[in-house]
Amino acid sequence: MPVFTRRLELTTEGENAVVDVTEMVQRLVSESGLRAGTATVFVPGSTAAVTTIEYEPGLVKDFPRMLQRVAPDEVPYEHQKTWHDGNGRSHVKASLVGPSLSVPFEEGRLTLGTWQQIVLMELDIRPRRRGLIVQITGE
Repeated sequence: MPVFTRRLELTTEGENAVVDVTEMVQRLVSESGLRAGTATVFVPGSTAAVTTIEYEPGLVKDFPRMLQRVAPDEVPYEHQKTWHDGNGRSHVKASLVGPSLSVPFEEGRLTLGTWQQIVLMELDIRPRRRGLIVQITGE
């Protein structure tokens, strides 16, 4: 089975940035020349995540706010006691959402729902340069 792997580079604005990467991933699926298979999007690192949402202004605000309620700034994190880097909550949030997503594609098109986009969520407390690995397998 053919495997097509590419890296996407982007810069985030820091904590709670939500970046729509759907078109970038679709472009890579098209470039692969494969007609059917799976595109996996993976972010290396432990303070960012990949998921799908409806990328619209309300949810772009709601999703980080929900994560804030789950892992608030003001609680003590053991990670902070060890590393003193201020991003214990970032690690917790990223672990909850997860570092990767697999999306099937047919006829060279991602099979996302009408209101569904692939997003990178920056959860670290500062702007970051992120690399996404997109691996496409299929026929």
